[in-house]
Amino acid sequence: MPMSMERKYAKDPRLALLKKFFSDNECPVKDLSVDFLVAADRNGLDWRLLPSIAFIESTAGKAYQNNNIFGWDNGDVRFASIKDGIHSVGEELANSRFYRGKTLDQKLRTYNRFAHYPGSVKSVMAQIGPPAVAVN
Repeated sequence: MPMSMERKYAKDPRLALLKKFFSDNECPVKDLSVDFLVAADRNGLDWRLLPSIAFIESTAGKAYQNNNIFGWDNGDVRFASIKDGIHSVGEELANSRFYRGKTLDQKLRTYNRFAHYPGSVKSVMAQIGPPAVAVN
């Protein structure tokens, strides 16, 4: 991550909330918190969505393969790095023909067909923080 991005997000209150959530849950991806925010902002996603999916799928980096902390394509997709996976999955959730234009619930039902999945992801999203966070 370029230092300018680190600086841009340094005072963003979402960063503190995300790092706290990852720290409280001993998640290995804590140091990639800025990447989660950048991917969300670039793709117009709720800032809590990608971290929540990663938490449900791999406890945010505790159990995964192929640098795929999202279980993307049943965990079979290989990413060059976890960071690459964050940005790739963010791009797909926003712009692929399977997800583009769908509501959060529709995206989550497409992501995982289990009936409980949207509720599970949204529960983690609520634990991370509110949808909108005021910047001081």
